[in-house]
Amino acid sequence: MSNNEITVLTIRELLSSGTKYVIPIYQRNYAWGSDEISQLIQDVIDYASSDKKNKDYYIGTLVVSRGNNDGAFETIDGQQRLTTLSILTASIRNKYPEINCGFFVDLNLSYESREKSTRSLQNVYEYNLSANDMEVNILSAYNICIKHLSEQLKEHAITIEQFTNYLYDFVKVLRVPLPNDIDLNHYFEIMNSRGEQLEKHEILKAQLMAVFNECEQDDIPLLELCFDIIWQSCSNMESYVQYGFSVKQRNEIFQGETWDILTISNFDELVEKLRGKFEKENNGALKTIDEILNESPLKSESLSAADYPDKFNSVINFQNFLLHVLRVQHVGIKEDIKLDDKRLLDIFDPFIKVERISKLEFVKDFIFNLLKTKLLFDKYIIKREFTGNSNRWSLKSLRKQEDSNTSSARYVPTFTDADGDYFDSDNRRILMLLSMFHVSNPSMSYKYWLYAALQYLYEQFEVNSSNYIAYLEHIARAFVFDRFLMNESLAAKKEYNNMIQDNRHPVYRDLNTLDVQKTYFNNIENNLVFNFLDYLLWLKYKRENLDSRIKSFEFSFRSSVEHYYPQTPIDKDLNKLSNDIVHLFGNLCLISNDKNSRLSNLKPASKKEYYPLTSPIDSLKQYFMMSMDQWGSDEIRSHGEAMISLLRENMHSNYSPL
Repeated sequence: MSNNEITVLTIRELLSSGTKYVIPIYQRNYAWGSDEISQLIQDVIDYASSDKKNKDYYIGTLVVSRGNNDGAFETIDGQQRLTTLSILTASIRNKYPEINCGFFVDLNLSYESREKSTRSLQNVYEYNLSANDMEVNILSAYNICIKHLSEQLKEHAITIEQFTNYLYDFVKVLRVPLPNDIDLNHYFEIMNSRGEQLEKHEILKAQLMAVFNECEQDDIPLLELCFDIIWQSCSNMESYVQYGFSVKQRNEIFQGETWDILTISNFDELVEKLRGKFEKENNGALKTIDEILNESPLKSESLSAADYPDKFNSVINFQNFLLHVLRVQHVGIKEDIKLDDKRLLDIFDPFIKVERISKLEFVKDFIFNLLKTKLLFDKYIIKREFTGNSNRWSLKSLRKQEDSNTSSARYVPTFTDADGDYFDSDNRRILMLLSMFHVSNPSMSYKYWLYAALQYLYEQFEVNSSNYIAYLEHIARAFVFDRFLMNESLAAKKEYNNMIQDNRHPVYRDLNTLDVQKTYFNNIENNLVFNFLDYLLWLKYKRENLDSRIKSFEFSFRSSVEHYYPQTPIDKDLNKLSNDIVHLFGNLCLISNDKNSRLSNLKPASKKEYYPLTSPIDSLKQYFMMSMDQWGSDEIRSHGEAMISLLRENMHSNYSPL
């Protein structure tokens, strides 16, 4: 092989010790977290468990250069993926000894002039996790790999053998060596300014709009124009959909007094309403598509400062949102619509390759449902709102400003309560439920809770806050008890689709269906178990004013299960407890990977001192654990029994859509 040969490598070949890789000093530190690692594992599982399990899956390129490192490759682009694959394989090698990782006989990755990073990677490889001076990001990544791989294997009913067979022999990377005489500074300049390829949703948009070519020629420009306005308005998931329309257009298609209710019931009605506006604005003639698309609705009207919050972050991206809309539109064939944007074009393909009239009706229905569902999403699904120097979960509607000019808008809580107590309001309770779901599954794909919420919202004529709360709690109980805590010797684990579609009536569960064994360490299948318990604790204690922090508690992205009493104490005055005790639910809580890496082996008293009394609470379960003066075997058992009892008290659901 010449030094300049592009090579296709399996992951087995990539990680074999024959070739060395060095991360040069000018590269940033390793930075992948839970979202990126979880998505990588999910992608491999998707392919390993599908009809593509015997086909190759390319996960990108590895751009390298021959440096002065004893013949090793300097990694120019792709170091995050390469480091993660090394850490993931180390975790598999350590946790699953039955898997033959003989190819991984030595670590072939190091960091130039970063001894701590190299040493930390080596410690992870050698299963020396308690070593001093570990790089936090590398140790956190290792723990994330252990946790997410175990959870996702259980979730998708795939064995570690199936996963590793596919990962090491069918997942491939393209190693691209740069010429020896290349100017690396010039390469980086080109790499950072290069054009981006078309996104899948942009290709889909073109395919859908092409259907209008079969309509009457005179109608095509207006149909394409209206389609494009809706698509553009909905594609920015971090902005409210109304902002994609000019104020005059808003007044036509949204209720004039509020702007948060549609006045149309299908795409054809929207076309007719906007036809007049376009012709009137252009002296009786329809503007060209280029003229319309080059105008910015946000700049063409005078908007108030209230229209512009610092920033909203969405819980889902546009490509995955399109799949949710398709599912909502076609509930009856939900099993064929996977909530996975990697398959976006394949999933839409059958709907746009049918007879002309059906195809046209599908496109018109879909673009209208996209508008309707985005309006519901903006109004009834949480966002992360960044204002000033803070950020919080937000559940707000955009409303037309009262007693003001026609271009002014404001954000108000979606549900308002007469007593005005935000922390005890329906709006706050719905926000807690939605954020509980999201932090339990922060990845963009397979958000079954979001599909459940959107389907519910889509089917409602009016959304009542009490009924919405009852439904979200109903779905939470179904996921927690029928999916993650079900005693499978008494009943089969239920599929998400069945829980969403069939559990639309009161459910009274046998208390014995809660399998206590599934609350032990390494048996907990999803963080929703911890987060739902925190929600129940918040409901129970928020009115007692034990601590104002309970009332103001918010869910955050915590994905690491901590043993409050450490598995391997480093304090000489602390005895090591048996696994039968230390792995009990009463000793477990959910915290961030960073904190778990820092605190994992400290004694409970030292962990307690780490948290200032004025700081926000990470976990309500942890809060009540730390409130005890002593923490040992008796406290672990009694706290665990209390938490299991609270879960059992909340197994039943009285929700009914009737």
